[in-house]
Amino acid sequence: MKRTQCEPVAIRVDVRWIMALALVFCSALSMAASAGANESPQQQDTRRFTYSWQFHSDSELAPRGGTTRGAGVTRAPQPNAAWLSLTEDGLSAFERDRLAILAMAGEYQASFDFIETIGFEDGYVPKAPYQSWGTEYIFVVEDRGSFISLQHILVMIVQMPDGSMSEPMTMKHWRQDWTFEDTEMNVFVGNNTWEPKSIPATSAAGTWTQAVYQVDDSPRYESFGKWVHKAGTSFWQSGQTRRPVPRRETSVRKDYDYLLGTNRHTITPSGWTQEEDNLKVQLLENATQGGDPEVVLAREAGLNRYEKIVDFDFSPAKAYWANSQRFWDAINARWRQILGANKGYRLEKYQGQSFLMSVLLEGDRISRAEVADEEIEQFVDQLFQRFVKVEGQ
Repeated sequence: MKRTQCEPVAIRVDVRWIMALALVFCSALSMAASAGANESPQQQDTRRFTYSWQFHSDSELAPRGGTTRGAGVTRAPQPNAAWLSLTEDGLSAFERDRLAILAMAGEYQASFDFIETIGFEDGYVPKAPYQSWGTEYIFVVEDRGSFISLQHILVMIVQMPDGSMSEPMTMKHWRQDWTFEDTEMNVFVGNNTWEPKSIPATSAAGTWTQAVYQVDDSPRYESFGKWVHKAGTSFWQSGQTRRPVPRRETSVRKDYDYLLGTNRHTITPSGWTQEEDNLKVQLLENATQGGDPEVVLAREAGLNRYEKIVDFDFSPAKAYWANSQRFWDAINARWRQILGANKGYRLEKYQGQSFLMSVLLEGDRISRAEVADEEIEQFVDQLFQRFVKVEGQ
């Protein structure tokens, strides 16, 4: 198949999101400029989404986020081998499910798009859509047959103001763990609190749970569903679960408390996609007796595309993981202890600091220096004592 060479294209990345991922890359923040600052309304209109609010002529719904240019990438030949393997004859449903999950591993250029499509309050003013991008290396951390763990690592190269390309910036991104016929889930209930939830064995039959972990390896949300395999497509549809307010919103939104959403993963000839259907829910502090304590503000559609690429240098991602895996294994092991005990827990701040930034800063330090296992264990002990409050402890 013929490869397609893609020229560098103006694409969007939220600088505050990069800052939240790793403060050590703060020197790169000057590379981004505010989007839309010098644009006319006509220019902003041309950048609206398909699901834009066409009759809000006075709105400024240009997608928010910083603006950077990324390095050119080369698309992988299509259809990719992972997608083709799903069409082979003689596979059991379980084997085909596994192939679909493993097909998400690889080298990708990813795009992230979110937009509010419906407002539910009288006079609701839609907020600006969100766009971002990244070049991601996704690899299999663990494969035990009925359990598969996929880790995402970002390697970002952006164009500097003088036209030159930056050095690669490597950042740990999210993780997804898949378990076959799982009968226990860890669900977000609100207010930085998670609780265990059982799945009846009859409901779990033939399904997979997907547990999503944040960049600091703390749990985010979990749901379950079945993979569906048809001619030309394989997809997995989750059930509806609560999710914490995403990082892309925490710095700009204070008017809602959690997402109530579903997500669908689809394997495509060029890679895979993740679609999200989210309700933005506000918890009322002074709900009337017998009244609903929750108010749905808006519905949001999300589409994340992962397109396979070749000849991109992902060696920084591999080096980062080789140098820091002991640290992340220790964090992960502690979370597995908590989740295995089937107890609820809450994330709290300590002296104004968060679990997220404490972990990211330490993880970056360990990736750049020789650190003894004992020092890592001491940090993890202190981390969980300060920030994680487990039920009954």
